[in-house]
Amino acid sequence: MNTDTRLELRQREIIEEFEMFSDWMEKYEHIIEIGKELDPISEEHKVDDNLIKGCQSRVWLHAELNSEGIVIFTADSDAIITKGLVALMIRVLSDAEPLEIAKTELHFLEAIGLNSHLSPTRSNGLLSMVKQMKMYGIAFSAR
Repeated sequence: MNTDTRLELRQREIIEEFEMFSDWMEKYEHIIEIGKELDPISEEHKVDDNLIKGCQSRVWLHAELNSEGIVIFTADSDAIITKGLVALMIRVLSDAEPLEIAKTELHFLEAIGLNSHLSPTRSNGLLSMVKQMKMYGIAFSAR
């Protein structure tokens, strides 16, 4: 399967998932649940170099390129909603080729209404996460 399609399918899956909720409280609860299911980042990666700049809460993001040329992201946050947001990003972008990560248009964020329902500081943090993940994609594809 073409990886473009794979990342697109992941985004559509999330959009459909969020369409089941009628209000934003339910959506926030779902984001929190997604955060609780996030595989823990190893303690050795909880270092300042992995902190995302521009996030009000502390968010650690680690990326590695496996032997098949696939990027694997792990992350954690000290804020429950933020942890859910980074988990959503990982769900879409992890296990993908670097170039796909760099080039993918993340339309699901707008489709599920995150842009308009997050506080300005959370929106900035989310934008910083997206930028950082795309930077990893660019850096790994340049190798």
